[in-house]
Amino acid sequence: MLNRRTLLAFASIAATLGLAAAVPAHAEEPFKVGFIYIGPVGDAGWTYAHDQGRLALEKALGAKIKTTYVENVPEGADSERVIRKLAADGNQLIFTTSFGYMNPTEKVAKAFPNVVFQHATGFKTGKNMGVYETRMYEGAYLLGVVAGKMTKSKSLGVVASFPVPEVIRNINAFTLGAQSVNPTIKTKVIWVNSWYDPAKERQAAETLIAQGVDVLNQNTDSPATLQVAQEKGVYAFGWDSDMLKFAPKAHLTASTNNWGGFYIDTTKAVMAKTWKTGEVRGGLQEGMVKMSPLNPVVPAEAAKIFEEKKALIISGKFHPFQGPIKDQSGAIKVAAGAVLPLKELLSMNYYVQGVDGSIPK
Repeated sequence: MLNRRTLLAFASIAATLGLAAAVPAHAEEPFKVGFIYIGPVGDAGWTYAHDQGRLALEKALGAKIKTTYVENVPEGADSERVIRKLAADGNQLIFTTSFGYMNPTEKVAKAFPNVVFQHATGFKTGKNMGVYETRMYEGAYLLGVVAGKMTKSKSLGVVASFPVPEVIRNINAFTLGAQSVNPTIKTKVIWVNSWYDPAKERQAAETLIAQGVDVLNQNTDSPATLQVAQEKGVYAFGWDSDMLKFAPKAHLTASTNNWGGFYIDTTKAVMAKTWKTGEVRGGLQEGMVKMSPLNPVVPAEAAKIFEEKKALIISGKFHPFQGPIKDQSGAIKVAAGAVLPLKELLSMNYYVQGVDGSIPK
């Protein structure tokens, strides 16, 4: 027979067990992912496209992750401070999304060996630092094909950001695409020395149009170039994202970046501890570059060539930097039938024949 002390002991144990059952198990902390942006998120352009990728990541992984972003971060010392803070705040994966963030990212990566860093458009890697970019020159080439068919003045214009290899590649690819359908075409370039400055972009576009340009492209982040084109009655293209809504009459098509798949795959790999450093470059074939629908004003003949060239690039049967290609001096840079080697593509520092002016030093 149980005495009173034994019964009280059983009661105490039962109460303790009941209490424990009522307290939920400690929820696992979400995996933290940080992003640093060169411009405002806005609703168009480079930064907008990256943030769309971040939102796709959130949608795919839900409560398993928590993302943070910091926008309008200048390249240089200030970016190092922001990257370092993201790492110190517990972000286990950090995406730094502009070329000028490369050296600061490398420096912070060495200080935080347990954090994975992914840098966009650079070339430096490390044990915990990889690089990624899209082959936007594929899209630029296709924009050139359309421009070559749409121009009447045979004069194209590019509003360019900084004279770094990725921008020079896009200018050259745009020109080569145009020359593939109209060999006499010339391209004029105005450098605004900013990734995002609507006022400078607008001024550059106006200047190019005043010089006789009737089709514009850009390697900048705002829709200002397109808006000027529509105001002046000429054509232009969206860049990094579809910009149709800003200038529906002028917008012929857009070469867009699609980062969502890469962000999802990379985050999953880091979470599973299967991530490895390296270089990722995706284009039309991988779906990281996509072309938006053609404006109905584009003639059927031009649309047919555009689609044929796109299919050839996707199949791997054609490369935008397939020879023969000459530089401004007439020197052969790529022999007939050859393709420019990746190393030379990534370090491109010259204009192809047909681009006016010189590259700023």
